[in-house]
Amino acid sequence: MTAIHVSVPVRLLEEFDQTIGFHHSRSRKISQLMKHHLEQEGMIVDDCTTRQLMAFLAARDDCDEVLSALLLQILTKSL
Repeated sequence: MTAIHVSVPVRLLEEFDQTIGFHHSRSRKISQLMKHHLEQEGMIVDDCTTRQLMAFLAARDDCDEVLSALLLQILTKSL
């Protein structure tokens, strides 16, 4: 194993810790995420939050203008 130092925003770390809970290792989860990322191409829908999926859809070139506007409106209100 190799130890690395990674800087992340405090809020991101807090959200990450909430998702993994107290019984899991940060290092192990980050290693799993890195491995998963290397093994897969593109976005994994199961790993995305609803907010991430909505933002992804709104940003697509082939997204209907009305749907894109609605998604952006919803995303803006949830901030």
